Amino acid sequence: MEIPLSRRTLLGMAAAVPVSAALTACGTSGPSKGGGGDGGKATYWHLSGQPQEGVRTGAVERFNEANPKGQIEVTTFENDAYKTKIKTAIGAGKAPTIIWGWGGGTLRRYVQADQVDDLTPWFDQNPEIKDRLFPSSFGAATVDGRIYAMPFESVEPIVLFYNKRVFDDVGVEPPQSWDDIMALVPKFNAEGIAPFSLGGQSRWTNMMWLEFLFDRIGGPEVFQAVFDGEKNAWSHPAAIEALTKVQDLVKANGFVKGFSSITADSNADQALLYTDKAAMMLHGSWSYGIQQTEGGDFVSGDGLGFMNFPPVDGGKGDPGNSVGNPAQYLSISSKASAEQKKIAKDFFATGVLTDEEVKDWIDTGAVPIRKGSEKLLAGSESAEFLQFVYGIASNAKSFAQSWDQALSPTAAETLLDNIAKLFQLSISPRQFTDNLNKVIGK
Repeated sequence: MEIPLSRRTLLGMAAAVPVSAALTACGTSGPSKGGGGDGGKATYWHLSGQPQEGVRTGAVERFNEANPKGQIEVTTFENDAYKTKIKTAIGAGKAPTIIWGWGGGTLRRYVQADQVDDLTPWFDQNPEIKDRLFPSSFGAATVDGRIYAMPFESVEPIVLFYNKRVFDDVGVEPPQSWDDIMALVPKFNAEGIAPFSLGGQSRWTNMMWLEFLFDRIGGPEVFQAVFDGEKNAWSHPAAIEALTKVQDLVKANGFVKGFSSITADSNADQALLYTDKAAMMLHGSWSYGIQQTEGGDFVSGDGLGFMNFPPVDGGKGDPGNSVGNPAQYLSISSKASAEQKKIAKDFFATGVLTDEEVKDWIDTGAVPIRKGSEKLLAGSESAEFLQFVYGIASNAKSFAQSWDQALSPTAAETLLDNIAKLFQLSISPRQFTDNLNKVIGK
């Protein structure tokens, strides 16, 4: 899911080179600085990519200015490179003081290896900090009833975006069902327009389709059974139906030609939508900010439409359900020095989701997870989209965390690998479920 999330490609082993490094009083940074022994400086790695990177670095700049004796050094990475680098660093005992992440299964592994601190006592001592955040944001931060991460940033549901200009030109309406989606495919293809943009090389982008289809066909309990470790849970009839439907869409040329070689980090999938080369795109809510930043007058000229994923006829899932990232998360390395841990907690208390940062997130088209932001949302130039996202987040009966974050790293990597093969039509739905059943609970 972040984008950005997303949400959303876990864990190769090759080292990655940071995209940029900045933000200290003395202007030095670098991934070689691990958790310990850096005096009055804490280290912090997070994702690059605008506009989100600017909000994150702005928060650190303000904190550093207010705390000259307790500085934070930042290093930024592209999404997929970060996932590789942070795993390697944590495994080597050289994690940054502050670990940016998505919570869920990866956080659970960190906890099991005693690599991050238990923040429950700190939250107990500072209840006002916990009380100002969305309650739903703490689920992915909690392992066995204990809180190991600070929820922050924004809620990021997966959204079905569409190009209003293209729909008007072709003379069709946004889909209200899965059957509508399949009926639109040949109409757009006949006009030389890709029905759906997709950065399929990143794999987690493909995953979003399955997350929604599983839910719309079988309800949230289908994936919940996988998460709970039930034997052969991937073989549920709703899962087989969902896997078959997504391959039907691939076979019908529902995605842009060459989607398996397009990366999400490059934003090439985003460009296909705002340049009228694709009609629709399933992506995280952070896409709105990218379209706004890079798409010229596409957003300001009312060219971007958005909606929740439509229902599947006969499906059991509530059409109001959502999937994605209920928040992003900050943990503290257990290897950090006492002084570094204090700086991190001071940042959590006074530097995270300040009034300035909340406004910055809203300006990017995001809904921050801090309570009481409704008036700011209504007053934003992106009010329609922000209120749409707030409505999804607050009204969904089920808001499932992105699968690759909810599962363990081992299961997530197997999942993403098989999703890529599923979309390339190199394995069948049954082969997919057989392969995934083998890593349930691992």
